[in-house]
Amino acid sequence: MLSEFKDFIAKGNVMDMAVGIIIGAAFTAIVGSLVADLINPIIGLAMGGVDFTNKYAVLSGTVAEGATLEAAREAGAAVFAYGSFIMAVINFLIIAFVVFMLVRFVNKAKDAAAKEEEAAEEAPAGPTELDLLAEIRDALAKK
Repeated sequence: MLSEFKDFIAKGNVMDMAVGIIIGAAFTAIVGSLVADLINPIIGLAMGGVDFTNKYAVLSGTVAEGATLEAAREAGAAVFAYGSFIMAVINFLIIAFVVFMLVRFVNKAKDAAAKEEEAAEEAPAGPTELDLLAEIRDALAKK
């Protein structure tokens, strides 16, 4: 059983997956910063200064007017944090688009490599040894 586990871990797919997860976690931090620090201010500016991160509706409890989402949660109020959901959707769309672009780039690179291999395989390699021997035989037979 231990050797099977070693074989499983040593396979390239598992290592590729582990690297992908680690890079994905780091990439999530980058996208989070992109959305929070760059995209949110632009969206807020376009919508008249609206900041989605603190948009919520109080379902029950009392919250001071103008309180942030964090303050409302600390006060114990049940809140419907639709702004956080909007930001999660924006994060998802950005991540999905970037992953799409990466997959598209990798697929194009694979297709180009496959075309190069096909071109190399289709190129005539020249006569084989048997072809040369047959030509010599035919040339000797003509004399």
